[in-house]
Amino acid sequence: MIDNTLARLARAALLPGFTGATAPHWLLTELERGLGGVTLFALNGNVPETGALARLTAALREAGDPIVTIDEEGGDVTRLGGHRTASPYPGNAALGVVDDVELTRRVYRSLAAELAAVGVNLNFAPSVDVNTADDNPIIGVRAFGSDPELVARHAAASVTGTQEAGVAACAKHFPGHGATVEDSHLGVPLVEADLDLLERRELVPFRAALKADVRAVMTGHLNLPTITGGEPATLSQAAITGLLRGRLGFEGAIVTDALDMDGASGAIGVPEAAVRALYAGADLLCLGHREHGDSVQAIVTAIATAVREGRLSGERLEDAAERGRALRAWLTGAGTASVDRTAAMEAARRALAFSGELPDLGVPLVVELEAPGNIAVGPTPWGLGPWASDLVRVEGATAEAGPLLERAAGRGLVVVLRDAHRHAGQRSLATALLAARPDAVVVEMGLPVWRPGCGAYLATFGATRANGRAAAEMLGLTERDSTGQH
Repeated sequence: MIDNTLARLARAALLPGFTGATAPHWLLTELERGLGGVTLFALNGNVPETGALARLTAALREAGDPIVTIDEEGGDVTRLGGHRTASPYPGNAALGVVDDVELTRRVYRSLAAELAAVGVNLNFAPSVDVNTADDNPIIGVRAFGSDPELVARHAAASVTGTQEAGVAACAKHFPGHGATVEDSHLGVPLVEADLDLLERRELVPFRAALKADVRAVMTGHLNLPTITGGEPATLSQAAITGLLRGRLGFEGAIVTDALDMDGASGAIGVPEAAVRALYAGADLLCLGHREHGDSVQAIVTAIATAVREGRLSGERLEDAAERGRALRAWLTGAGTASVDRTAAMEAARRALAFSGELPDLGVPLVVELEAPGNIAVGPTPWGLGPWASDLVRVEGATAEAGPLLERAAGRGLVVVLRDAHRHAGQRSLATALLAARPDAVVVEMGLPVWRPGCGAYLATFGATRANGRAAAEMLGLTERDSTGQH
């Protein structure tokens, strides 16, 4: 194997990020040299309006045959325009509450149709994690639920819908990120589950996704001591080659979660993490939003050096490249679909869970209690702002109830929470407001784990634009829109 061939095989496994809404020269050169593809990041300014994005991906394809990926789950984790206005699609938690697999299929098919229209052909979704830890800081409403069989039903439906639109789905985060209270962006979360428990819980949705012919699976940077022996699953041969390839029989492309996350490379650096992930059995390496031109060269060098030193076999690189080629071959014959945002609003409305008696709110004061977003969600807008005539957003830990109560005197009061069970400040301020105004309406836009004593309570199971509009319609803040163009 000559060095040029080796370097080309190394490049074929890489999915780097880049900066800006146009393709930089270094990226076009790398694509000509066989780079596997790119990952689009809103944080890097890669996701302009749809026309410009379509032109960007077309330019990438003029230089090579890239796999163009994005992390577009719908729901709270959104990149395709939703990072500016919040997603027009409700997320997995809302779909799981509705529990209509055909509706889930329609929602994912529509979302994928929007991706296909701008040239994205591999979506890092669905999240098929079983969210069994209420205090999970990274999954939460990104999961269809906490019941493995329910998650499995919707894992299959979301994979099918995505791939009907000609976009490859990528089930994540293998072997399952739902049973931890740690964030893999910041460390290596511990999942205390042996193989028997994994089979009964985490692996059930992955098996369903495989049965639905999912084209890719993404690994999570998760430590399962009885499986990985302290290593993150992304770097574990036991997890990838042994469990996913061997026990589950997956033959498609295995993609890593972003290698610039601390859970993968915090202690060893991205080039070494890339070598170890390939050795473990990964085929495509998502490098992360911080890994660009210079990083690609360093990673190619590290992979080539590992082969020359005997730490990584050339045959493993060839196998990874072949799985990338197989994915591209599938994409050339993939189908098409139409955008159907009416499915999104149907799902958001059906997911609403209301209890109590709705008072006459008139023109209420809407008080939104700020909630810090996790790194996966980012600074995406959320809440009832687009439909509220008088809205104030406050920090629950520092705001005082008195001035808010004075502002709401003589009219309706709506208190908007987001994952209040995870934020003591939200709970404290909400309790103080409700003590003086038991007639207030509480809207929970995260997981409805904490339930305050109040007369009227509305859970949306997500904080997207679709969820917000559905809630605003129920509260009388806006009229119902039958077009789905919200």
